[in-house]
Amino acid sequence: MRKVFIAEATLSNSQGMNFREKLETARLLDAIGTDIIETCPLNGEKSDEILVKTICAQTVSSIVSCPVTSTNVSAAWAAVQGAKHPRLNVKMPVSLVGMEYSAHMKAPKMLESIQNTVAEARKNCADVEFTALDATRADEAFLYQAVKAAVEAGAQTVTISDDAGTLLPDEFGAFIARLIQNCPCLKEKTLGVCASDDMSMAEACAFEAVKAGASLVYARCAGRTMPDFRIFVEILGAKGDGIGVFCSTDVTAIRRTAERVKHFTRHHEAENANTAPVKAAEVPSQTLDASSDIHAVSRAAVLLGYELAEEDLAKVYEHFQSIAGKKTVDSRELDAIIAAVALQVPPTYTLSSYVVNSGNIITATAHVVLDKDGQRVQGISVGDGPIDAAFMAIEKLIGHHYELDDFSIRSVTGGHEAVGEALVRLRDGGKLYSGRGISTDIVGAAIRAYINALNKIVYREN
Repeated sequence: MRKVFIAEATLSNSQGMNFREKLETARLLDAIGTDIIETCPLNGEKSDEILVKTICAQTVSSIVSCPVTSTNVSAAWAAVQGAKHPRLNVKMPVSLVGMEYSAHMKAPKMLESIQNTVAEARKNCADVEFTALDATRADEAFLYQAVKAAVEAGAQTVTISDDAGTLLPDEFGAFIARLIQNCPCLKEKTLGVCASDDMSMAEACAFEAVKAGASLVYARCAGRTMPDFRIFVEILGAKGDGIGVFCSTDVTAIRRTAERVKHFTRHHEAENANTAPVKAAEVPSQTLDASSDIHAVSRAAVLLGYELAEEDLAKVYEHFQSIAGKKTVDSRELDAIIAAVALQVPPTYTLSSYVVNSGNIITATAHVVLDKDGQRVQGISVGDGPIDAAFMAIEKLIGHHYELDDFSIRSVTGGHEAVGEALVRLRDGGKLYSGRGISTDIVGAAIRAYINALNKIVYREN
């Protein structure tokens, strides 16, 4: 059986994620046994350099691959060298259009540049990959020369990138077969493919390439520019035995990881589609009723952004059943159930007192006092309204900022002394924590909900 390696490339173009979400994406991919995690290219931004270094420091099993060009080999190696398994991926165009308009080089000069850049990368890093960009539009004779030059210079892996996306699956498979036949230097090397999804056939193209002899496939959890990571791994799981191949990625955990990564990129995808950003709590989920089993509830929770342990899922489902017998349960109701019963922990912080001043002619201020381990801690802050000021005051006293994923208030009872229920969703390290608070004062309900979510984060950290 021949092993097929998977290179996950979401982080190579992850503009929709913040720094913490990118780190969490790398952690999740490493945890499920992804063979290769490709980072963003280094284009002189200090933040990208710090990101790559941090990913390298936290990655245990995956190869961390950093794309390089002829001008930034040293910078890329400085960023990736701290990884347990570092790789430099030299990416250069080999089509006539790519060489002349992107790299401003003629064919002979490009061959020289490929050889020199791969050789320079090999001096620094033992694991070097060469990616032939726009390879399916290249003159095939020149492509074979480029592959030979890269291998002679020290590349252990060669990847063929179908940027044009105009080949059908059987055509792409035949293209890879011709490459293997005409490049005997690839016999002891790893041949990879990056199939385009322009015609919605990336998974089929990649599978045909594997049948032809490729042993590395580029994929993404989010963004339909190349094969879908989850779908392709499941295809290999179902059909790999028939062609004598397998992959080592944890198939049982990949669905949850893919959903988490898609959630991280959803905001950016919404912007690209010229639509309003979708918040986690606004993700449409199926309406659940008494006939919904625990698997349906689990799927709905994943759509909301939660990763529930089996014990918490059992508690949520038990509470769900008591409500579903009386009415249907929508995503907001399920959110409240999860906040109320999942991950109930001993409180690190308890609310002692709060004072909030606000009005239409003054800036809202809040003074919040919490008890922690028998000691009083307090924070004072201004904000854009009383609730924002209260949340800012809590952040001041704990000395940390958590991303506020969602906040909502609803009435639980009617009348003049109506009781309000607040729901707060905080995100830490890519993981979602929800808190619930109830009070006749909406500000008090919001503060209690925030503290409830905060205690769950602190408990997990400790």
